[in-house]
Amino acid sequence: MALPYRSRAAAVTAAAVFLTALGSAAPASAAGYNGVCGSGYKVVNSADLPGGAGTVHLTYNGSTGKNCAVSIRASKGAAAPMDVQLALASDPDSAVLDSGEFTSYAGPVYLKAKGACVTWSGIIGEQSAGKAGTNCG
Repeated sequence: MALPYRSRAAAVTAAAVFLTALGSAAPASAAGYNGVCGSGYKVVNSADLPGGAGTVHLTYNGSTGKNCAVSIRASKGAAAPMDVQLALASDPDSAVLDSGEFTSYAGPVYLKAKGACVTWSGIIGEQSAGKAGTNCG
């Protein structure tokens, strides 16, 4: 039985945070930020996925007060299941998600979060990473 969207999003976030908390080995090659969020966005945090699959980047634009998240594969290839999600830590229902089969990256997803903590995560294939309640302010 498939989980409803919000339950699935919450499960993905919980799994990503749990896997990150386990202290997974750093990947052999992290994926650098590709600028896909647009001008004015600067990387403020990132999480490498296990096994060198890629990196989830969190960016912020001080002019707009918006965060942007993107999951980037370490190397392009055949389309693979990927996702990226971003939510206000205080409001899981605010989650924005981009999910599908992609060759290089999932996202970008945007969320106005000025003055708030965010929870963000990504999946590439069967690997996941993310962080909860970060980048407050």
